[in-house]
Amino acid sequence: MKKIEAALAMIRHLIRTEPARAAEALETLEQADSARILELLPEADSAALLERHPPQKAAHLLARLPAQRSASLAQALSPRQAAAVLGRLPEKTARRIIALLPKELAAAMGETLSYPAQSAGRLMHGDFLSFRAGLRVEEVIHRLRQLARGQVPLSYCYVVDGNSRLIGVLNMRDLLLADGEARIESVMITKVLHVSPFADREELVTLFSKKHFLTMPVIDTDGRLLGVVPTSNIIESTEEEAGEDIQILFGASAEERAFSTVWFKITRRLPWLTINLFTVFLAGAVVAVFEDLIARAAVLAVFLPIIAGQGGNAGTQTLAVVIRGMLMREVSPQNAWRLVKTEVLAGLVNGFATGALTALAAWLWKGSPFIGVIAGFAMVVTMVAAGLSGALIPLTMKRFGYDPAHSSGIFVTTVTDVTGFFSFLGLAWLFRAWL
Repeated sequence: MKKIEAALAMIRHLIRTEPARAAEALETLEQADSARILELLPEADSAALLERHPPQKAAHLLARLPAQRSASLAQALSPRQAAAVLGRLPEKTARRIIALLPKELAAAMGETLSYPAQSAGRLMHGDFLSFRAGLRVEEVIHRLRQLARGQVPLSYCYVVDGNSRLIGVLNMRDLLLADGEARIESVMITKVLHVSPFADREELVTLFSKKHFLTMPVIDTDGRLLGVVPTSNIIESTEEEAGEDIQILFGASAEERAFSTVWFKITRRLPWLTINLFTVFLAGAVVAVFEDLIARAAVLAVFLPIIAGQGGNAGTQTLAVVIRGMLMREVSPQNAWRLVKTEVLAGLVNGFATGALTALAAWLWKGSPFIGVIAGFAMVVTMVAAGLSGALIPLTMKRFGYDPAHSSGIFVTTVTDVTGFFSFLGLAWLFRAWL
């Protein structure tokens, strides 16, 4: 309790003097403590702190609060932040909070949550400017001057018809140089790139990387302008996903943070550690088959971690490249097999290179050319297996609807360990008379 009181006093002081640092201080606490402080602070202060949090982190805190308090804070947030935070909550939790919001806001939030996670509908917001067709240029310029005083975003101005259908976008330069009496339809750009609210994040990343727009308009099936997706939202979402993928790749939970509680860390990590334990026993079982051989030629045990470590590193390299390619939509069902062949070929060449070095080192170190040849050949086999499994495992997981990053590293390491041990010890058994 004393820890909470001390943190609360510090954050209250920082809110008045350095609001940004107050949000940073809240992030350093365990989630349970942070949520407790949000309950104790005045609603306006708590909302200000959540406003400065990344949506994913704000969602974790909101989920720990009573529903009524969460609803009050969601209402106090900017519409953009509220939609981003509620969109990252578990659906049942979000629905429970939305039910407590005012009717108009609840309808808007409910519509946002009706779109798939990480879609344009979830990432869009309503901070955009649109003008009805038929207005004169001087009327639009006058209106823009008024809005600029209120710090309304003026990146793009869209033109809509009487049914709110998107029909064009205004270029500020063309607008300022046009005749003030002219209609805006005469100066607008009619070919406007837009997306559906169901477009996924990967599609948005591809479009933004090619076109370098600040925002992308989102329209429904009738062509009505629903909102815009800003570049900042895409970058933020991609950074969150990348961070989560790194954790998931190695068996940690996507929700885990540096200062999550010990119990939270245990419950999220232990299941995957248990699975990893079984896979390690599988690799150990391969070694056990050749136990008598290792007892007669103990020198073989020296090379097992070398081969396993090199294979694991190569597999993780391939895995990282493949998952990134899938995230950036560089990999599709049409070119997946070409990717597998490329990674296998890279593994083969790298295997011959590292295998030759391993063979030479083993020969000079232990004075036995046979051990060198066996270790070198096993390295080639292991590196090929690393390339093949590093590409196939995430592609297979994606094919069956699973997150390709979800602990693929554990499975790839198992394949490389088993293959490396079996190829090395199997060859050693075949050439045991010369060892």
